[in-house]
Amino acid sequence: MNHCGLKPAMRVKLALTSFLGRAREENPIYLRSQAYLTANARNQSFCSPMATYLEFIQQNEERDGVRFSWNVWPSSRLEATRMVVPLACLLTPLKERLDLPPVQYEPVLCSRPTCKAVLNPLCQVDYRAKLWACNFCFQRNQFPPAYAGISEVNQPAELMPQFSTIEYIVQRGPQTPMIFLYVVDTCLEEEDLQALKESLQMSLSLLPADALVGLITFGRMVQVHELSCEGISKSYVFRGTKDLTAKQIQDMLGLSRPAVPLQPGRPLQTPEQPVISSRFLQPVHKIDMNLTDLLGELQRDPWPVTQGKRPLRSTGVALSIAVGLLEGTFPNTGARIMLFTGGPPTQGPGMVVGDELKTPIRSWHDIEKDNARFMRKATKHYETLANRTAANGHCIDIYACALDQTGLLEMKCCANLTGGHMVMGDSFNTSLFKQTFQRVFNKGFNGEFRMAFGASLDVKTSRELKIAGAIGPCTSLNAKGPCVSENELGVGGTSQWKICSLDPSTTLAIYFEVVNQHNAPIPQGGRGAVQFVTQYQHSNTQKRIRVTTIARNWADAQSQLQHIEAAFDQEAAAVLMARLGVYRAESEEGPDVLRWLDRQLIRLCQKFGQYNKDDPNSFRLSESFSLYPQFMFHLRRSPFLQVFNNSPDESSYYRHHFARQDLTQSLIMIQPILYAYSFHGPPEPVLLDSSSILPDRILLMDTFFQIVIYLGETIAQWQKAGYQDMPEYENFKHLLQAPLDDAQEILQTRFPMPRYIHTEHGGSQARFLLSKVNPSQTHNNLYAWGQESGAPILTDDVSLQVFMDHLKKLAVSSAS
Repeated sequence: MNHCGLKPAMRVKLALTSFLGRAREENPIYLRSQAYLTANARNQSFCSPMATYLEFIQQNEERDGVRFSWNVWPSSRLEATRMVVPLACLLTPLKERLDLPPVQYEPVLCSRPTCKAVLNPLCQVDYRAKLWACNFCFQRNQFPPAYAGISEVNQPAELMPQFSTIEYIVQRGPQTPMIFLYVVDTCLEEEDLQALKESLQMSLSLLPADALVGLITFGRMVQVHELSCEGISKSYVFRGTKDLTAKQIQDMLGLSRPAVPLQPGRPLQTPEQPVISSRFLQPVHKIDMNLTDLLGELQRDPWPVTQGKRPLRSTGVALSIAVGLLEGTFPNTGARIMLFTGGPPTQGPGMVVGDELKTPIRSWHDIEKDNARFMRKATKHYETLANRTAANGHCIDIYACALDQTGLLEMKCCANLTGGHMVMGDSFNTSLFKQTFQRVFNKGFNGEFRMAFGASLDVKTSRELKIAGAIGPCTSLNAKGPCVSENELGVGGTSQWKICSLDPSTTLAIYFEVVNQHNAPIPQGGRGAVQFVTQYQHSNTQKRIRVTTIARNWADAQSQLQHIEAAFDQEAAAVLMARLGVYRAESEEGPDVLRWLDRQLIRLCQKFGQYNKDDPNSFRLSESFSLYPQFMFHLRRSPFLQVFNNSPDESSYYRHHFARQDLTQSLIMIQPILYAYSFHGPPEPVLLDSSSILPDRILLMDTFFQIVIYLGETIAQWQKAGYQDMPEYENFKHLLQAPLDDAQEILQTRFPMPRYIHTEHGGSQARFLLSKVNPSQTHNNLYAWGQESGAPILTDDVSLQVFMDHLKKLAVSSAS
């Protein structure tokens, strides 16, 4: 059996099971967890409440795209704060489902102006009087005339329990095509520029025929290309040193009047009326040949670059013009600005480094010493652009391919606030860039693009809950209301967020606060409810609304703590706490964030561990919590919190992806998966531990950002000796091929495409594996008595075992 053929989620679970099995033998804190069941176990009936909760969690994720940290909620504010991990959820608003056909009518809303919740299966319905009571504000509402025929046996879909998530197609409003504005750096090496031109030409064939396309190129000057003129190339040239307001840009380009919007039901193009576009944004079917030729003729920036200098690159002005162009033509319409850059901005607003090569681009050391002279001003410039872009519902993708840094640290807000993609590579001439860029235009199982635009998320809660904030690719819509908490976590102070670009894996972390007072108990059997309303522009230009309504039981934490404990989702909790930690790391010192995470972990172990005071050996954690400390151990060592050995650009890149991926991918990022291939049996998940590195094994490690294949010492020697080419050693040839096939499967589905690394014992790139595994064997304890075989790691990092020992001591200590 080849585990790598399983679904990604199941592969993670199998890998973690294996980690758990070994850790349990070493350390009593790890009791066997039923959280990681094999593929067929899901279909069996379970007697234990734990397994029932796991089934419940999994079903909810598959149906609604929601994972809560707690699935039974503490019923008072005081008890909720004692739970340490906040009540929060991971929401994937556009989670793909085969069995969710959209309905062709508008949702029914609660008539109370401050509520406006959508009719859902939790509402109480009086079929005789044709009334329904809102489960959030208890307002009684009349059904609209179209619902005159409803009864207990003739219910609309939104009242059926299986439709806790439902999607509506809204017919009102004009339909506008998708817009793609390419912003291309021409200060590239000839080979790189040629590869980029080919990728852009390829992308034109993947776009829908009615999509609008525009082109801006930049080097020392910025050129906005007019695409509507036949036979000649015409462009407007801007100086790369001068920052222009949106009004100035629109006046210079002759865009003082916004483009005419499409009328509903009117065809996209008629002979009398030119398409609803400006001269700079034209439908693909109309200018496909012209633009292909124009891209093919693009030359490197003609300005000479003297030796010892960087090319003058006006990225800040090019982006500013792109934002102004779309603002003036298609405000509040789905649009992507796609920036392709091959180096740092070196002049004008948004520059991050001067043109002297002897002056290196800022490092973490420079930032700490406040020696990054352009950083603050550049960051402010890009933040202003990002906020303007988000206000118009557009998004900015950044494709940065260069061997050195390109200024992602300063530009990250452009992608982070607008939901755009961020891709980082060494060159535009690599399969990593080419395949990743191609996947942007992938289509789902229904043959439609896996992208949505201009979304807004509105969260409604029952009275006992308030919304503390959200972390993800979103901006606040500043919607104050009765359900907004004063305590902010992430982007708070609102119950609505704008998400300018969404795909089926985009996931937001949403944090809540229990506000019910301790002296006002909730009646037995009471349930709290949350409703997520996502409005968005579908890739086929339809306006859609997806509504997810969920409910969970309240429980008194003093008398029913075991129920709350059994319903803890340690995977979701680990990712939600990690998001909080990474969000804090953007504005706080690294050691402070680590101390905060450690304190939270100790408090959680004190609250839910079973132990005798001052006796670390008596410490036990129940199966609901057994993996959580291990996730925190790996999170502390991850590139999201450790900046050592990573450039500021790399850290920004890793954090960008962690803040938007779903639970399964986030777990892989926190704790990479390790598979072993040997002659002793089928491939199997093994411990992410130095003891797993054996001479007669091949290892495959998936960290999300890298796929590493590592040949053990003996395997590498056999390969060098050419045994795989001898007929009698065909099984060795198959062994070498197996991890390559499995790696290929992961490489084909992941976005962005991971870096592929093939290395061996003693190879320079073995560091990618050695830096991730738990260093249970180091140069310090290599000769300890009874030491198992494995590869020692040259590090002073503590191992998981030492980390757990310290954690147990601190958790049971009377002093803490």
